[in-house]
Amino acid sequence: MPEPRFDVTTLGEILVRLSVPSGKRLENAGQLDVHPAGSEANVVTLLARLGRQTRWCGALPANPLGRLAVNALRVAGVNTNGVTLKDHGRMGTYYVEFGEPPRGIQVTYDRSGSCAAQLQPDEIDWDLLLDTRLLHLTGITPPLSPSCLEIVAEAIRQARERNVPVSFDVNYRQKLWSEADAAQSILPLIQGVELLFCSQGDAARLFHCTGSMRELAQGMREISKAEHVVMSFADQGALLWNGGDCQHEPARPTRIIDRLGAGDALAAGVIHGWLDSDLGAGLRYGVTLAALALTQYGDMVITNKSELLSLVQGSSSLLR
Repeated sequence: MPEPRFDVTTLGEILVRLSVPSGKRLENAGQLDVHPAGSEANVVTLLARLGRQTRWCGALPANPLGRLAVNALRVAGVNTNGVTLKDHGRMGTYYVEFGEPPRGIQVTYDRSGSCAAQLQPDEIDWDLLLDTRLLHLTGITPPLSPSCLEIVAEAIRQARERNVPVSFDVNYRQKLWSEADAAQSILPLIQGVELLFCSQGDAARLFHCTGSMRELAQGMREISKAEHVVMSFADQGALLWNGGDCQHEPARPTRIIDRLGAGDALAAGVIHGWLDSDLGAGLRYGVTLAALALTQYGDMVITNKSELLSLVQGSSSLLR
């Protein structure tokens, strides 16, 4: 068997993020900042900037917004041969208002009927998607449409057949589906995955896991049979659990500019370490990249391998 061409491939949706300047409200906005964003794309663009060979697969409209997304992938160094450009259809959007306590960040979605939601299983080039060392998927794609759920399930089925490890981020979105529907659909998808990412809140809401950090991770591993579970705990950092060894990495001190994309940065860092067979280093990378994500506008983190290593080794001035 030839070596896979890519380190990580993924499949999902890219949206256009439209945000008002901090302190402004959407209803009287005079301008909007434009950023392409999507959980899976956030992960592979960051990995590409760290020197990994990555590919994004999915559907986009053949119009300027679709080209905006493709350009963002290409600038980061992501392969776009898996992109399906459609003459009919739209690109989903979401609007962001940044808020300080007592009002948190507000997100308004407008993504119904997007090209991604209309994608069908027979439009996927499975050989292309699975020519990889790791397939990364998230719980955001399945609720977009019945066909998207079918695509994710088929991707995991074929990955298992071809012995391609799967990374899965639960990434529950309450504006897309109910907790009960999400739990019922996601649980079969995460069985036996190589890497399972889940937040403390999602573990409690969807799978009723409670207890200490370690107990939460253990509970998620028991119900998923995942090889490695990575739990995120907001300002308490993240924990890695494989059933025997447990590693906790505290959150890095940082000044928050934009909260979106931090979870994807954590996943990218852990995967970066996994690709080098060093998940301990990966957890340190992930927590550091999550902090870095909080210091930048936009969901796609811009950094490089030397900057990451400098930050991990203790030069944290960029995060303060």
